[in-house]
Order: sequence, then C-alpha cells, then structure tokens
Amino acid sequence: MNRLNISVSPHFHTKTTTQSIMLDVIIALLPTTIAGIIIYGFRSLAVLATGIGFAVISEMVFNKIAKKPQTVSDLSAVVTGLLLALTVHADMPLWQVAIGSVFAIVIVKGVFGGIGQNFANPAITGRILMAVSFSSMTKAAFPVVADAVSSATPLPILEEGGTFELLPLLLGTRGGAIGESCTIALVIGGIYLLIKRVITWQTPVAFIGTVFVLSWIITGDLNLALAYTMAGGLFIGAIFMATDYATTPYRPWGKVIFGVGAGIITVLIRFYGSLPEGVSFGILLMNLLTPYIDRWTAKKPFGGETK
Repeated sequence: MNRLNISVSPHFHTKTTTQSIMLDVIIALLPTTIAGIIIYGFRSLAVLATGIGFAVISEMVFNKIAKKPQTVSDLSAVVTGLLLALTVHADMPLWQVAIGSVFAIVIVKGVFGGIGQNFANPAITGRILMAVSFSSMTKAAFPVVADAVSSATPLPILEEGGTFELLPLLLGTRGGAIGESCTIALVIGGIYLLIKRVITWQTPVAFIGTVFVLSWIITGDLNLALAYTMAGGLFIGAIFMATDYATTPYRPWGKVIFGVGAGIITVLIRFYGSLPEGVSFGILLMNLLTPYIDRWTAKKPFGGETK
C-alpha cells in the first residue's frame, strides 16, 4: 500500500557540498590570482598567504574557543582570505591584511553563527574595515611587468577628467589591487562558475550593466563608460562577492534587483561621493537589504492570502 510521506525540506539532495562549491570558487579565482602575481610581483604571494593563513587560523581558533565543530575543511575560510587579499594592493602591510582576515572570519562570520548565518559578505566587510581604518588602502602597487602603465590608478585619473586606455584595463597592466586588475582573468573565472552552475548570470550582469549604462549616461562617452566599468573592483565584486549564497537574494528577480541596486550605489559614490570606489559599499548595503528583497520577490502560495 502506497503512503504519502510528509517531511520538511529539502526534499531533493545532490552531491554538491559546501566544500565542492568553495573548491570551484578557488579554481575560478586561479586565473586572476596567477595574473596578479605575474603583474605585481612576488610580494603578492606574501599578501595572499597572509590573508588565507590568518583566515584559516582564525576559524580554527574561534571554533575551538566556542566549542563548535571545526569547519576549516569546507574551504570557506580559504575563499574569504583569498578574496580579501585579492582586493588589496601588493604593497599592503601584512599586519593590516591579517587584521582584515581576522575581522572577516571572527566578527562577520563566526559571531553570527558561521557560514550561512553571516549578515554580510565577510571579505567585503573586512575590506571596508581596512579601507576606513588604514590610509595605506588608498595607495596602490604598480605593475612590475614590462610595458605596464605605472602611473596613478585608473579611477583617480578618470575622476580628474583624464582618459585611460582600455587595453591595460583588460590585461591588468596598470596600478591597482592584486585581483581586480585583469578583467580577462576575472571573466574567465566567472564563465567557469556559470558553467559549473555555482552562480547565475542575473546579479553579475545586472551589476556590471547598471554601472556601464549609468556611467555612459553621466559621461556621454562610450569609451569612458567602458573604462569606468573595467576600472576598480567592479568585476571581482560582481562575480565573486555579489553572488554569495548567504547574503544575496535567491530568487532570479531578487538577484536582478540586488545587482541594479549595487550598481546604482557604486555609481553614486564614484561620481558624487568622496570615496574613489563604491563597489564594496554597494554590495554591503544591498546585503543589508537582502531579507527585504527576498520578501518583496516571494511568490504567493497557491490559495494563500497576501498580508
């Protein structure tokens, strides 16, 4: 006799695990990591090792003190430390990178219950802490590769009314953070994540597209709009940070709203604010709005009433 079995969700299970997802993210970050080391030299390795190392150690120590199961093997701490390190320049003092990693893991992630419980992206929040605390974040490392553009970083040049060639922005041969410079490498990583179905296209396309369109409207120049789009940390933020499962909407239209909102905030800060870059603040502010976006885009159950 067949019986109707009732149980709580999830009703379907796959072989996908947190570890496998994080491993795919690490693989997707390899092109931009390698490009960053080649472009900015071996000092980048020290920054990357510090970011990852202190993130992993912080998680181990916090779990030990809090008497929680060890979660280092899920690789989420590695991803947080790697992303944080990629968003700073190669000459960043290592002790400051360590503080950013510890803050991201302990305060933003651990205190709120661990992975999946954090209210905001840990790497983004750690970077913002460093930006408001350390003046060295406003500086930039310059490429060590031949024929590189070793002047000021692109955004300050554009904000002062100057121009910037598009090829260095594509290849990453210009001043900036380790992992934000090479647009091609970031796009390759994004395509990998899309193929592996780790992320969906809505948020990155909406985020990047909004910044491009608004920059074009404000400047009235297509080349300037493209330069603004590829300058700064837009691509690494849109592809790898604005797609975080725990802190971004999970419905398609919610993802679009998130991306458009983050793009608008980024453009407002870039063109009318006192800060040179707005990607981190755009993502953080939209992280805070995620519960409301999920509520606004929720589907009405069949036969249910709207409250």
